This record gives sequence, C-alpha cells and structure tokens, in this order.
Amino acid sequence: MRKNTTRIDLHIHTKFSGDATITPKLIVDQLYAHPTIKGLAITDHDTLQGYQQAQKLATIYEDILIIPGIEVTTQQGHITILGVEEEPPYPSTIEDIVDFAKKRAGIIVIPHPYRELGIGNTAKNIQADAIEVLNPRSTHKENMMAEELAKEKNLPGVSGSDAHQPRQMWTTYTEVNTELNIDEVLNAIKRGLVKVKRYQQDYDLNAKKRQF
Repeated sequence: MRKNTTRIDLHIHTKFSGDATITPKLIVDQLYAHPTIKGLAITDHDTLQGYQQAQKLATIYEDILIIPGIEVTTQQGHITILGVEEEPPYPSTIEDIVDFAKKRAGIIVIPHPYRELGIGNTAKNIQADAIEVLNPRSTHKENMMAEELAKEKNLPGVSGSDAHQPRQMWTTYTEVNTELNIDEVLNAIKRGLVKVKRYQQDYDLNAKKRQF
C-alpha cells in the first residue's frame, strides 16, 4: 500500500518563545485553512506551552497534525526535540538532551547548525536523527554547510520555516512519505523518507495567495 505524502512545517514558534508574536490560535486556524500543508511542529524555546494550547484548539479538527516539539537552549547552542510532551531540565548539555529524548522515544533534530546559536561542528559528535538543512532565516552558505553535514553524518535533511512572525509561516516545509500520524511521521523522518521544500507563495486565512 502506497503511503501518502504529508507536508509539515517542522519549526514554528509561538508567543511563548518570548521572541515571537504568533498565537497558538492563529497557527491552528491557518493550518486548518492551508490547502496543502496539514502538519507542523511547534518548537518554542525551552517551553511546551505553545504546543499545549495549540493541541487543545486542534482537537476539533481531524485532518491536521500538531507535533510536540521544543527548541532547547543548551550550554553549547540550540537543539530540537520532537515527539516528547515533557520539558527537559534546565540548564542542560547537548548530551543531557539527547539522552532525555531517547529515553522518551523522541527524535533529535539539529536546527540551523551553522547560524548564530547553532551548535556548529559539535553536531558531528551528536547522536541526532536529522539535520535542518533548509532554514529561511539562515544564509545560503549556512544552509549548504548544514546539507554537507547531513551528508557527512548520513542523516536525513529536514526543513521548517523557523517562523517567529505570521508572515514567515510555511515558507519552507518537509514532505514526509507517511500518513498524518505523529508516530508514523517521526519514524519516517528517522528512516529518511523526507524531502525539503520551499513554499512558493504566501497563504492567508482569506485564501489569497501573493508572490514573495
């Protein structure tokens, strides 16, 4: 049986990150209204509050997926956990976070490794499950370096908008060859059944599209 292709923005922040303005309600409303992207991971800085609120709001919809995520600030830089509904202790080292995630069946994604607050070449020694190779807030060179890192480590490359403002949402996303189910999505990411994509048009709740 052929799997469906699910489009997911794997890196979105809400107002609970402290440096973002997007509300959980806006995320859910726009995700439901979007014609093609039907899943996302809320990856706020060091908190699950945004995910928790969005998940409650999303329960009335059957065809959208909210993945629990958290972009953790470690002593060495940022690292992202997906699939865990528990906040790790703070402060923590990268090794602490990897151990925390693995014990809870979560996956580790290295976000924007070569941008400010990325962990850089430290990622070469981390037991990660995927590398963020396309981040619209990173430079072309930084994204290319991340792609080379993924190839070197033989890890899947994923993408997310890293949106902090509403207009930044959905600018890039990941195509996952699986059904709209958290466990299946996480497993597909680990297996490399993914493609990174750049969305060519903005989309808003009024169903109007406008070129960048």
